[in-house]
Amino acid sequence: MSMNSITIREIEERDNERMESIIKSIFPEFGLPLVGTAYEDLETKQMYQSYQGDREAYFVVEEHGEVIGGGGIKPLANVDENICELQKMYFIPQARGKGYGKLIFKKCLGQAKSFGYDKCYLESASELKAAIHLYEKDGFKNLDGPLGGTGHYSCGVWMI
Repeated sequence: MSMNSITIREIEERDNERMESIIKSIFPEFGLPLVGTAYEDLETKQMYQSYQGDREAYFVVEEHGEVIGGGGIKPLANVDENICELQKMYFIPQARGKGYGKLIFKKCLGQAKSFGYDKCYLESASELKAAIHLYEKDGFKNLDGPLGGTGHYSCGVWMI
């Protein structure tokens, strides 16, 4: 998908370092915990390799050839096989407010549907208000607690 200077594509191995940097920069920016979050996930260091399994995908957004963010889906561990998880949707500050989050969100949900998922689960932090607003506008509802076994015990927002 291309929109003027924007390209949305599947992650490549060369994107690993850039995506790790983007993901890890968000946590101190918003004062989020580092433990029990994507900050310390082993897959954050190897994003390309982490999204090569069945029914999983990770997409990056490029602006003028520079990766500015991304998001992906995977099967949600330890639950019904028809539920995926929206994962690691993060953008650099300069990319926010331009609709790129909505584009990657819709791309992920479309891919989830094509993979045969019926529902999509996500975890977030209450500090990420713009992201939560995006999810709510699309019909995601808050849950009382987490699903699956993500290991992200510091996330306080769970939606499906």
